Amino acid sequence: MVETILATIQQWISVDVLIGLTIASIIGFIASLIAIPWILIHLPSNYFDLSVPRYWMKDRHPVLRIIGLIVKNVVGFVFLIAGFLMLFLPGQGLLTMLIGFSFMDFPNKRRLEARIVGHPTILKMINAVRNKFHKPPLKLSPNSHNPTSL
Repeated sequence: MVETILATIQQWISVDVLIGLTIASIIGFIASLIAIPWILIHLPSNYFDLSVPRYWMKDRHPVLRIIGLIVKNVVGFVFLIAGFLMLFLPGQGLLTMLIGFSFMDFPNKRRLEARIVGHPTILKMINAVRNKFHKPPLKLSPNSHNPTSL
């Protein structure tokens, strides 16, 4: 049975592609183990507080701001796709997707971020990482984990 499945997979995808995907998965897993904690400990404690305005490259030249916004959204999209793939492959899928959302710009993004981070399990995990590095816990708006706030 297993041999039949492997033979079918080999007909669809070459061995070289499977090896490449395996290597990419391992590299992505290791990168997520390094990048995600680094990003989480460098976030300001009020990053997900909806009452605090967030501006990005506010005082930069308009051309630099536009280029920066494009690059930021592309990086966010890459993180989002990588996080989605990590739901099925090794890695920290939900946190990677959250970081992808944080980079991207779209309507009601901040409320979605606050709702995701406001989930008790995720907030506890993020604050545990921040606590290890002597960073203050994240501050959230009072209704950030309320499902009706979206």
